Amino acid sequence: MSEYQTESATLTVGPSNRLDRVIRRVEWIAQPWLVQMLLRLAIAVPFLKSGLLKWDDFLQLNETVIYLFTDEFRLHLPGGPYAFPAPALVAFLAACGEVFLPLLLILGLGTRLAALGIVLMTIVIQITVPEGWPVHLTWVAIALAIAAFGPGRLSVDYLLGDRRLRSR
Repeated sequence: MSEYQTESATLTVGPSNRLDRVIRRVEWIAQPWLVQMLLRLAIAVPFLKSGLLKWDDFLQLNETVIYLFTDEFRLHLPGGPYAFPAPALVAFLAACGEVFLPLLLILGLGTRLAALGIVLMTIVIQITVPEGWPVHLTWVAIALAIAAFGPGRLSVDYLLGDRRLRSR
């Protein structure tokens, strides 16, 4: 073998081989099941914390929450802002969603639908608090990733048979 061939083989194998090893290590650390579980927790925690603060007792909303939905929160739509219709009911539904949907995500049960529920809630939150868009955009991205790629292996859905992997 000539000197040129040896050097050429080293150049071809050397840097790309090191890059391949680094990529394999990153892929080993970022296992899909781990990423999917962390995404579920990342979106569940802020919603669950917010939801739990809305309750005084079992099915008893905090008075402050009803006040906020009645007198403070507004829907920032064209021609608005507008008051929430049926504010006590909206407050109750929001508080229920902020507890129920995150619990489903943590368990990985009905995960894709729970993630879409989080997207819908985030849209309402965005219309209510438009200046919060950087956080809201992050929440939507996380929820859509969960909806698109599923709950992962550490989930009730996986045990029940949802093992579809999205390849495109």
